[in-house]
Amino acid sequence: MRWLIYISFFFWAVNSTAQCDVDRKVFQPGEKLTYKAYYNWNFIWLEAADVVFKVEEKLPEPVYKLSSLGISLPKYDWFYKVRDTFRSEVNNETLLPLFYHRNTSEGSYKVNNKFNFDYEAQKLYASTFNSDSGSAINTFDLKPCTFDVLSAIYYTRTLSFENRNLGDTIPLRFFIDNEYYDLYIRYLGKEEIETREKKIYSCIKFNIMLVEGTIFKGGEDMTVWATDDENHVPILVEAKILIGSVKAFLTDYSGLKYTMKSYLGIRK
Repeated sequence: MRWLIYISFFFWAVNSTAQCDVDRKVFQPGEKLTYKAYYNWNFIWLEAADVVFKVEEKLPEPVYKLSSLGISLPKYDWFYKVRDTFRSEVNNETLLPLFYHRNTSEGSYKVNNKFNFDYEAQKLYASTFNSDSGSAINTFDLKPCTFDVLSAIYYTRTLSFENRNLGDTIPLRFFIDNEYYDLYIRYLGKEEIETREKKIYSCIKFNIMLVEGTIFKGGEDMTVWATDDENHVPILVEAKILIGSVKAFLTDYSGLKYTMKSYLGIRK
């Protein structure tokens, strides 16, 4: 069930070159997004976990505190208990990260990573622990426009799709597990999507390039549908994994900066 990490990571994962300006601010402190994650096994969709994203404000500093929590359903805890927590503190103007913390517990698999971004020294300080590989302390040169995976999610929500053509790719660079990754999303146009609760939304659709690893084969194997309005809230995420596939549906939201114009009603 390590795919829960990637549900949190890759709602909007993409590739960045040199410029990472914020097109527009589309979220605010107090926003909360809740998702239900499902795992497909032998044609059966199993309700597996809840994932919650929150935005808070750190005063008096000009900082947003972003967080994501993935929790396996209680009925699965005896078999495979999952508690995935991600926190990122970002500049509230640029959304560039200042501090990132990942604390993952999935069965016997544990990760505890902390990254500090020093823009004055142009260094990235990483303190990492992985139950598979042990502990490490490293210093890296800080590349331009580097995001952690959580700040990348929120940064890419600010991007405008108004002048995009079908097939266009949009870049973003992020740092995870002591490595830089340059990925992208591929814009696929607009589409109406229906959730498991029969709610209909008008959405922007795109594929995401994934990193090859223990969960994904690599390539554009994740599809995201996000609201076609000012919020750009992901409504549905669907991904192929090495065994089966996963989906995550938006089930609740609050504290949005803008009215949810993409909601079209409930299918009768």
